[in-house]
Amino acid sequence: MGSRHRDFLSVTDLEAEEVETVFQWASEYKADTVKEGLKEPLLHRAVAILFEKPSLRTRVTFELAVKHLGGHPIVLTQAEVGIGTREAVKDIALNLERWVDMIVARVYRHETLEEMAHWAAIPVINALSDIEHPCQALADLFTLKERYGELTGRHLVFIGDGYNVAHSLMLLCAMLGVNVSVITPKGYEPKEEIFKRAVSIASATGASVNVGNEPKDALKNADAIYTDVWVSMGQEQEAQRRKADFAPYQVNERLLELAPKHAIVMHCLPAHRGEEITDDVLDSDRCVALEQAENRLHTQKALLALIAHSV
Repeated sequence: MGSRHRDFLSVTDLEAEEVETVFQWASEYKADTVKEGLKEPLLHRAVAILFEKPSLRTRVTFELAVKHLGGHPIVLTQAEVGIGTREAVKDIALNLERWVDMIVARVYRHETLEEMAHWAAIPVINALSDIEHPCQALADLFTLKERYGELTGRHLVFIGDGYNVAHSLMLLCAMLGVNVSVITPKGYEPKEEIFKRAVSIASATGASVNVGNEPKDALKNADAIYTDVWVSMGQEQEAQRRKADFAPYQVNERLLELAPKHAIVMHCLPAHRGEEITDDVLDSDRCVALEQAENRLHTQKALLALIAHSV
């Protein structure tokens, strides 16, 4: 292996047709109907999985995905590697490329991934940064596709912090013709450059991309209502202010009354029960959070296979 052109730092590093391929393969992996050539595309290959930030779903799903595809996952925590502290990102990348075939990294700063991808002559995959969470978005839209079949024209409403998850959802929805509304308290909107990029992509697919501060109108035609934690790792010092600012945006039964009865509820987890979402909504039949979590495994297997076949 060895091509920096197959880095996956943003959902936009895939073409829309490649996303459809990922979804098709994910469906086959999930149903155990995958063709012979896709069964073990990582056979005799190693994947380093770096965690600057703790993880449950990302750790389990990527480690299992690599094993299921015949590869050897090497999980490394920040305590072991010391990204940017014990050792420079450049040196980590240059060392790892001598031993492994891919790097999956979950980091605080997106610049860390960009630097790693710059120096490593092997694919680097974004398992979460402060700008995007592209693997989560793949699982989310795959889950939406499982529920509704055709994605074009569906409407996803994200309510919460216009942060990494919202960024990837905006971009991927725009790519796939899904209408997306991001509703946040004032001051927590998505980055302007991400919004403009999504609008540009949507101009070719017919999707609408909207950012606002009031959920009522957006929810009228929602097919999916998505929320995420109000305080992400690294934002703990802002917790008190954030909880006050976001309190009116809690996804609860009262808010769901503004949406159509068929609308599903989504959450990337972990959830802070009683904050961004109530127990009764998270545990309801309308919520597909556990399906999203399961689909992380299947879509990441498909993504790894696509990258393995591309280089």
